Parts: sequence; structure tokens; C-alpha cells
Amino acid sequence: MAGAVLSIIAGAGILLAVLGCGYLVAAIVLTGRFADDRGPERPASFPGVALLKPLCGAEPWLFDNLASFCRQSYPGPVTMVCGVMTGEDGAAAVVEELQRTFPRAAIDLVVDPLTHGANRKVSNLANMAARIDQPIVIVSDSDVRVERDYLSRVVAALTSNGVGGVTCLYYGVPGEGHWSALAALGIDGHFLPSVIVGLAVGRAQPCFGSTIALRRQTLDSIGGFAAFADRLADDYAIGAALRLRGERIAIPGFAVAHRCEYGHWRDLWAQELRWARTLRSIDPAGYAGSVIVHPFAWALLALAAGGGAPALALAFCAIGGRMALLWRLERAFGIPRHPYWLIPMRDLFSAAVYLTSYLGRDVVWRGRRYRIGPDGRMSERRTKT
Repeated sequence: MAGAVLSIIAGAGILLAVLGCGYLVAAIVLTGRFADDRGPERPASFPGVALLKPLCGAEPWLFDNLASFCRQSYPGPVTMVCGVMTGEDGAAAVVEELQRTFPRAAIDLVVDPLTHGANRKVSNLANMAARIDQPIVIVSDSDVRVERDYLSRVVAALTSNGVGGVTCLYYGVPGEGHWSALAALGIDGHFLPSVIVGLAVGRAQPCFGSTIALRRQTLDSIGGFAAFADRLADDYAIGAALRLRGERIAIPGFAVAHRCEYGHWRDLWAQELRWARTLRSIDPAGYAGSVIVHPFAWALLALAAGGGAPALALAFCAIGGRMALLWRLERAFGIPRHPYWLIPMRDLFSAAVYLTSYLGRDVVWRGRRYRIGPDGRMSERRTKT
């Protein structure tokens, strides 16, 4: 009996590893095609842009991230609106430093504790909305850094025919330590290619907090930010609302930088488990299908169950394929070279997060615990006293 069970496990592991290696080959090919389609780089005109930055805490590199948006080559009017929920938030001091450093830039700071739902980031955005004074609205997370042509390329995509929104892929930039490097490796080697493949096969319908660009009247027509105040995946929900109106969301062929700072494995685990359970709640079928993106883990499982030489060969193929994929991504998006020696650890970490994501619906975000409902709505779980 035990032998039969092991044979089934070995066979399943080998099958998943084979499919996973095929996925890696497809991702290598499709990455090149995606990056080659760079899209328009300058719009025909330069309408005013309101750039919204919801903030919480003086995160590492926050000043540098915000400053990259103040150094744009965009010739049209730009207003940056930064928001915090309390005056004691360390991010407020960073914004004040930004105002002193760029005195000619239009930088507003909104301090408002009003909450509109469980998602405090969306509450922050809803409180900032009254300061929007331009026809184009761009929301971007605080941990994002961009190049000087970012606004021009996003507005060029948004003002193309038939486009109602724009979002951007992002790659990881590691901070100090192995866990930060592991986080960036997960974004670049797992998240980024999975989106590219998903787009190619028609499964992915992304909208990322790295960039959400839309017209002011479009934002009003979907109910404003407050309509998404109970959604954990508020970026995805905004994208879904746009598509429901028949709008097309463009994804330009470049990626912005996402800063990764993790001092302990528990912090990285909590963050990635939150992402995983969020994805599982909004696209259960697609998330289940992503089981194949972990071929190294399944090859090792098959090897442990007696898969022998085929399982061992697949393990080497999985690592080699991941290395080749990362090399292709580095060339396509100008990403700094990765620590390839961390790939086996990264692949096993990702597989562990994937499996654990099925063991519950609770997530931790900004020190608060939430329960994700079947419809993707979130509710804060308070500790009993």
C-alpha cells in the first residue's frame, strides 16, 4: 500500500515538474515578445496629471521613491498629493522634506483620519480625492520608484484609442540582507513572468498598485475610491470595475521598480501569504492552475518519493530554466543581476507559501489582522479583551 502511494506521489510530482519546465520555456519566449512591444513613449498632448501617493510610515527609501516622481521630464502640469491618516505618521515629515527639496513642484499633504471601510489605504485615497485638480489621475504605491519618462509613457498609453486605464508591471529592487534579496527574486522570477504568460494566454486581467492611471471622470463613474474601501485587492477591484464598463486597460512594455525591505523571514512570509490568499480569493481557478509554476519543488517531492533519475533530471532542468528566465528578464527590463545561488531556496519558499495559502483566509497587513471573504471583501479581526 505504501509503495503504491509513493508511486502516485512520484508520478504526480514528475508530471507537475514537466508542466512547470514547459511553463518556464514559454515564459522565456513570451517575456521577449512583451518587452519588444514598448508602446507609445510620448503623448500627442500633455494634459494635467494628479499623482496620488497614499502613505503609511517612513518606509526605507521613501524619500528617494517620492523624489523620482518629482524629477519627471513631463512638460504638462503635475500635482502630487500625498496622504497620511495622522499627523504623527513618519511619512508626513518625509513629505515636508520633499516640499523643501522641490520648492517649485506642486506637492500637497493631506492629513485625515476618516475611514471609509476596512482598507485604510483606500480610505486614505478617498480622503485625498478632494485635492484632485487635474483631468488625469495616477495612483502609485509608496514603495515604487520610476524613471524620468514614466509620466510621458503612462499618459501616452492612456490617451491611445480605446484605452480607459493603464497599469504597469514592476520588478523587485532588494534592500539589505538575504530576505530582501529573496523577496526581489520572488517578484522577478515568479510574479513578473506569471503575469506575462497570463496575459499571453488570456487568463490574466491585472491592475497593480504600482500604477493605476485613469481619467478623473472615469474614476467618478465607478464610484470613486470609497467604493473599494472594503476590498483588500483594491487595485484589482478598480481594474475589474473599469473592464465592467467596457474599458480596456493598457500595460506598457516596461516595468517600474518596487523596493523590497525585509529584515526577517516572518515579515516576508506574512507579506507573500497576504498576496497569495488575495489572489486565491479573486481568481480561484487561475490560482489553482499556478501550481505548475513550482517545478523544482515538485521534482524534489518526486525524488523523495522514489522518482529516481527522471525526478533528479527535472530538478536540474527547473533550476536551469529559472536561471535562464531571470537572465531574459534582466535583459528585457534592465533589471540588475540576481543572486542566482538563492534560486533553490526561493523556489521552495514560493511553493510553501502556495500550499499554506489554502489553509486559511486570514492575512496580516500593516500590523492588523484581516479575514478575506469569498467575494474578496476584507474585515478586520479584532483581538478579544
